[in-house]
Amino acid sequence: MTIYIGIDDTDIPGSRGTGRLAHDVVKAVTDTYPAYAITRHQLFLHTDIPYTSHNSNAVVHVDASGKEACTEIFKIAKEVLLDQFLEGSDPGLAVADAEQILPPLVVMGQDAKIKVLTQELPRTLARNLGIALEGLGGTEDGVIGAMAGLGLAVTSDDGRYLLRGSLRTIRNETDVETLRTNGVDAIYLPDGREVTSGTIKLRENQYPKPSAVAGRTVLFVEETETGDYLAYMRR
Repeated sequence: MTIYIGIDDTDIPGSRGTGRLAHDVVKAVTDTYPAYAITRHQLFLHTDIPYTSHNSNAVVHVDASGKEACTEIFKIAKEVLLDQFLEGSDPGLAVADAEQILPPLVVMGQDAKIKVLTQELPRTLARNLGIALEGLGGTEDGVIGAMAGLGLAVTSDDGRYLLRGSLRTIRNETDVETLRTNGVDAIYLPDGREVTSGTIKLRENQYPKPSAVAGRTVLFVEETETGDYLAYMRR
């Protein structure tokens, strides 16, 4: 079973992004519960939505379950967010057991990718589903993305991984076997061909960031002129 930690709107122009803060949450939570992944989810880009750069949130995946664990994890994550609060940001934090993330929240997450939402719906959903949700400063608009992240992450069919196994330690180039032993289920070219062997090159200062697709962890690559493959990131 998994407990999900959704965070959003934690940064300001020139600061480090929400994804990096999620790694600090992982470090803090792992002292008590094993946090095994972070996913990034792209939300709606619209002039009516204030965002720092890409309007994406982050969700930490924790190997735990139950109300007591949710309460403790929420407390740990909240301390990290408050400790690193930046004036001008509008952070939101949501924590839920997978069993609490019911279809209405999944739909809200999908809507957040194509619509302008207000705080009313996520706050109502949190109340009705018994999910811990809190705005931690500013306008508190981060509660929208934090809740949306829960609904998107639970499907295992949205976003890309910022943390999975030891993928963050891989730089420059790697191979299919190494990726498979670090949690990547499959490697595909855009035309549907599966890559089962060969060298996978990475862009400068990047590490492999596979996507969550239909319950699988999939890395997409492009074929190069030399016959190798170049990893790329889907939004």
